Amino acid sequence: MTSPLRLGVNIDHVATIRNARGEDHPDPVRAAEIVARAGGDGITAHLREDRRHIRDEDLRRIQAAMDLPLNLEMAATEEMLAIALAHKPHAACIVPEKREEVTTEGGLDAAGQHNRLQPIIARLRDAGIRVSLFIGPEERQVEAALRLGAPVVEFHTGEYAHAEGDQVAVELKRIADMAALAAKNGIEPHAGHGLSYANVQPIAAIPQIMELNIGHFLIGEAIFVGLEAAVRRMRELMDAAR
Repeated sequence: MTSPLRLGVNIDHVATIRNARGEDHPDPVRAAEIVARAGGDGITAHLREDRRHIRDEDLRRIQAAMDLPLNLEMAATEEMLAIALAHKPHAACIVPEKREEVTTEGGLDAAGQHNRLQPIIARLRDAGIRVSLFIGPEERQVEAALRLGAPVVEFHTGEYAHAEGDQVAVELKRIADMAALAAKNGIEPHAGHGLSYANVQPIAAIPQIMELNIGHFLIGEAIFVGLEAAVRRMRELMDAAR
């Protein structure tokens, strides 16, 4: 029997809209509460160096308001490590971060940053925080995650999401093959980035993948149908694929 697939909803862009006016509305905590009602399994939030969307205080408020696990996306910096250790979210997903990028542009180079990542991962794990590495679907990156002792990897699905024609199947196979490799080595595979109603089901059908993290599409769709309806529809598509 195929394992149930969890849905983590990234609420960053609710905070982006709030911050555009420098006021308090819309509140990302309210969004998190709606996600919980709609069948989401977790809340994902990326605390960026420049605080362009989620703010430090949002983390505390989200954790205080609900029982859903919080997945903190964070850069591999001492500042973010200290924040993670102070808040102790359920999970911390280490992502690459560049100040000038609009969104995360690719996976973390875990293979090339072993010495930088190792002490950060160790401290997070010692604090009881589930560590995930946001990587491209590449064998060398999965092997690096194994060496680093990361229990989870989240595969960057951006290339799959933007592929056209025959390349869609090529990118899908890369993700499926790397999910199988990760699971074979005791690493739990997740996936996310660029997923929508149109492309989520082939990813959701990969049996080893245990969690999808989806944000931008759902917040955008919520403008037209409401956040609860958007999350419920994504949940239905994911469940049907399993």
